[in-house]
Amino acid sequence: MRRTRGAGGRDGRSSDGDDEVTPRTFGSVDAGAVTRRLVPQRVRQWAISVDVSTPRAKYPADEAVPFTVTMKNVLPFPVSLEVRSRRFWTWSVDGLTDASHVPARDPAGGTVGFEFGRGERKQFRKRWHGSFRLSDDEWERAGPGEYTIAATLNVDDAEKKGLAAHTTVRLV
Repeated sequence: MRRTRGAGGRDGRSSDGDDEVTPRTFGSVDAGAVTRRLVPQRVRQWAISVDVSTPRAKYPADEAVPFTVTMKNVLPFPVSLEVRSRRFWTWSVDGLTDASHVPARDPAGGTVGFEFGRGERKQFRKRWHGSFRLSDDEWERAGPGEYTIAATLNVDDAEKKGLAAHTTVRLV
């Protein structure tokens, strides 16, 4: 039997001379760090699915449109995606991030990891209030018509890599 150094005496025995081995506890392994080193980024990106859904296809023009963004890791082990900033993903309406003509403030800090546990599903619930932001203090109501709500992970070429999704709603 192999003895480990841990609690108790130098060789794993308790300090009272008992010959029983004391198990050593190991800190948890950072599985995300391990997969970052062993699994190529393109495979980690392939493992994540993105979906956008709304409860209905039509909404009155004066009613907020709730939507859910779902991201899922299909692999049986954790993965970490490299994203451009601490803002891991964005939503947009008709190509306007946050339904705004005002540029979004992307937090500084460079590339960071967006962690997904094995088989983990992340859900985010948002509402588009049927308006477009024109300036810091000016909004314009969207008129009746079709609008595309999209969610995109904050990586280069997210659409091409399958890390974006969209749905269409009609305001009546």
